[in-house]
Parts: sequence; C-alpha cells; structure tokens
Amino acid sequence: MSTAPGMAPALRGTSSQSSENTPSAPDAATDPHTPRDAAGTSPAPRRIIVFGATGSVGRLAVAALLDEGHAVTAFARRPDRLVLDHPRLARFAGDATDPAGVRRALAGHDAVIVALGAGASRKSRVRSDGTLTIIRAMQAEGLTRLVCQSTLGAHESWSNLNFFWKRIMFGALLRPVFRDHELQESLVRASGLDWTILRPSAFADTPVPGPLKEDFPPNDRALNLKIGRAEVAAALARLASSTGYMQRAVAISH
Repeated sequence: MSTAPGMAPALRGTSSQSSENTPSAPDAATDPHTPRDAAGTSPAPRRIIVFGATGSVGRLAVAALLDEGHAVTAFARRPDRLVLDHPRLARFAGDATDPAGVRRALAGHDAVIVALGAGASRKSRVRSDGTLTIIRAMQAEGLTRLVCQSTLGAHESWSNLNFFWKRIMFGALLRPVFRDHELQESLVRASGLDWTILRPSAFADTPVPGPLKEDFPPNDRALNLKIGRAEVAAALARLASSTGYMQRAVAISH
C-alpha cells in the first residue's frame, strides 16, 4: 500500500485570515457550470467548506464540489497552494485548531467537509483537535451537516482489515495515527450534528482493480484494501450535498 488508509497532508498553522469572501451559492437556473440531469433540472447548489483543502484528497474534493455546481471555501494553512481557479471558489488561510478563525471561516455555509491529515507525522493530533474545534464552531453557528473523512479499520470496521494492517501498520507503525482517527470519530458521533463518517481504505494514485464497494459490513474480508484518492474525494462531495447515510459511518474500498 502506498499510504495508510485515510492519511492526508498536514493542516497546521497560526494564521486565520480570509483571502476571499465566503462564496455565494450559484443560481442553479442560470449558472452554466451547474450540472443537470437528463430532464434538465439541477440539484440545489450549496455553500460547502473543506478543511484540509490542500491535502491529496481535500484538493480533489474541492474540484469535485465545483464540478457539481457548488460554491466552495478551501480552508488550509496555505490555501494558495491549491492550484485551481474558479469563480465559485474562495480561499481561507487558517489553523483548524483556532476556534475564532474556524468560526469565521465556516459562517454562512451549508455543509462542512473535514479532510484533515498530519502528513508524515505519527504523533500529531490535528485530526481530533481540529475536528473538535470545527464541531464547536458549527454548533455555535447553527450549522448541522458534517462529513468527516476517517479511515477503514476504525472501531467496528477493524474486522475488515488483514493481518498486515492490524498488526504491523495500525498495530505498531501507525498506532498513534489510528488512535487519533478513533478519537476523531468518537467526537463526531457525540456532536449532535447531522454527521456522516467516511472510512476509506489505503489511498492509491493509480486505478485499483475490482469493484468499488460502499457501506459494506465489518465481516467483509473480500477487499483489496485500496481506493483511488479521486474516488474518496467524489464520495465526500456526494455526501456533503445530500442527506444520505445520516449519522452513519460508511466504509468504502475496492
């Protein structure tokens, strides 16, 4: 596996200044970028903020949301690293553990995606600490829809893993990372929000053979335990703009 399930680059820093205003949700009737179904109608566009927007999955989630017609705010320590230009994209420079900055950033949005990661660090608690900060800001602002990227293997999905991931990776090398993911999930579950947790397997940069499975049970062991980053991003975008899997943890893998 090229990387651990659910791992993405770090989001840490001290700045929390917006480089652009919160984007306005586009008019689905007139915006030529809004996707339409076979009948010519379009889903209601939303204003969605992505935390961890410059990570390997976060940046793809931003692009997927824009492709679906939504207005997106990319929150990251260095959002200028997001090589993407779009009229419905705003950037917000900040630290996911800074309460004041996070609250300013997410005000006025309809949904929140958390795709936080710690890069090569095995001791960072940015996933749990940042997620708790985001949850508290959402509660203060009256926002309810939260989609959080975690990892396959967390809690009851431990049974989906093989010996290598149970004993070597999450059992030893990445044990602190894994524990932080489980703490992150516990915080989300206790938040009282309209949450969905997405549990991807190990990220791959090349196409993964076999069918993509979603929402499979913990006793399913017929898995490659790999998934493309773009597939994870597409799932995050789809969940943030829907009410599917409300207050559910959803496993996804080839």
